[in-house]
Amino acid sequence: MKDVNILGTIQQGKIKKKITEGLIVDIQNEEFVLLDEDVTEEIELDESRDMFIYENKKGQASATMEIPEVTKDTYGWAEVVEVVPNMGVFVDIGLNNKDILVSSDHLPLLKSVWPKEGDHLFVSLELDKKGRLLAEPISEQEVMDDLEPAPKEVLGQEVTARVYRATKAGSTVLSGEGYRGFVHPSERKEEPRLGETITARIIDVKDDGTINLSLRPLKQEGMKEDAEVIYEYLQENDGVMFLHDKSDPEDIRKTFKISKSAFKRALGQLMKERKIIQENGKTVINHDRT
Repeated sequence: MKDVNILGTIQQGKIKKKITEGLIVDIQNEEFVLLDEDVTEEIELDESRDMFIYENKKGQASATMEIPEVTKDTYGWAEVVEVVPNMGVFVDIGLNNKDILVSSDHLPLLKSVWPKEGDHLFVSLELDKKGRLLAEPISEQEVMDDLEPAPKEVLGQEVTARVYRATKAGSTVLSGEGYRGFVHPSERKEEPRLGETITARIIDVKDDGTINLSLRPLKQEGMKEDAEVIYEYLQENDGVMFLHDKSDPEDIRKTFKISKSAFKRALGQLMKERKIIQENGKTVINHDRT
């Protein structure tokens, strides 16, 4: 029986003989099939090459000359290619005919922040208790062990990053530069998905080199954006809403996902532009701007 522990690893394989569908290779004194479709260059009998060991569609250990970035020994970004609600998501690690499962056990409890097709997860390969090859997202400790510290000079700059951990406490991300970042719930209107690519503003560079990020626009930009959202809401609700500058902050947050102070700034902007008026505990569109 083949040693399942070498699944997901790169091994030296020596060509022993040709068969109809490909080649037989010797790896650690065991025979593996190397299909024609997994041969990436010309190779002769008795020659050796690095090969990646994976499970084929029949669940058998096979060899390929395609060397993926993601292995048992290395982490890499893998694109989500399929979402199976009760099982998990499948990711493409760079193999021609094999996608790898990320089990639902390693995904958020909240399905709304599960990755979608096209998102990317930072994973390595592991064997489950049944010896099956699965992909697992990187752990917080492994991120911190290989941290690229951010310099203080990046404060205020924008970064592009991907979410590698999504929890109620906030979204944890890795930037293209390798910085580890955190988005507190108060600094986002909606919770990003695991694996989603975001663009955020650096609002703090901590002593350990990690960064805090905000998905909210600067106040002036945010006021304009919030005002547009509020005005669209009024237009969609017959020009009337039962929220005003004295409304409960929680009611405002539930409706617009912004703070009361941001809501009041946006209302002030709309009133300055004479687009709305407040009367009898309501905010209404001002149809008489003359």
